[in-house]
Amino acid sequence: MHLEQRRYKMYNSPKLSVVGAGPGDPELITIKALNALKDAKVVLFDALINRDLLEYAPQAEHIFVGKRKDKHRYSQDEINELIVKYALERGHVVRLKGGDPFIFGRGSEEINYAKSKGLETAVVSGITSSIAVPANVGIPLTQRGTSESFWVITGTTTQKKLSDDVRLAAQSTATVVILMGMAKLAEIVEVFSHYGKENIPVGIIQNGTTANEQSGFGTIKSIEKVVAKKQLTAPAIIVIGEVVRESGQLKAVFQEVQNQSQNSLINETCEVLKTSQV
Repeated sequence: MHLEQRRYKMYNSPKLSVVGAGPGDPELITIKALNALKDAKVVLFDALINRDLLEYAPQAEHIFVGKRKDKHRYSQDEINELIVKYALERGHVVRLKGGDPFIFGRGSEEINYAKSKGLETAVVSGITSSIAVPANVGIPLTQRGTSESFWVITGTTTQKKLSDDVRLAAQSTATVVILMGMAKLAEIVEVFSHYGKENIPVGIIQNGTTANEQSGFGTIKSIEKVVAKKQLTAPAIIVIGEVVRESGQLKAVFQEVQNQSQNSLINETCEVLKTSQV
């Protein structure tokens, strides 16, 4: 079979490619992912992907199927059905998902459903935001002498509760990266405080690697005030650990945080002395 015939069969017979779009910067996508988009007949894309990437799929129909907190255009079951419908009708379907499709992306569910319906499937890994977003602001998740490992945890489970793994992670010396955790920030702070980690550095990065990126830095004790002051919201990544302080780009930031903490302690001490003298 000639190359062109093989390519035609590959991309016009019913097929699903689950593709990772990376963390937000359109340049942080793989060549393999771009090739899949180029040959797609339909692209079903999520809310957090950079829309500029759709330009790499000029011959495809682009259909938004994004799910955000309490705002689902389609349920997961409906998305699964759309994948099969369009694959049978049109050929190659690309399911374009933010970050890496197998890191809290439900990519395996879609692959398994497509296989159960007889579709050919493929997975194209993406750069996960859990690593790329901290790196973009100078935070290494591991560093010799500081952190030997890291946890990546979802902040909110399918039962809408804080993951029990956060409590386990808070007892370790590892760097902790929490995705989808902004709505649970107060609970996260409470957990780490319970284990005596009030002074552990925290970084929160909203819309990481994009033109709209915003961030705030502090400690477990101060981070809620930082978030309120900077009005940080989801989508954001929470990074907890000494590597946040050790980042070369953030040393000046944490010197300021330390100075503010010292000034606050001095002020509190002065207030106590004034009260005792009355």
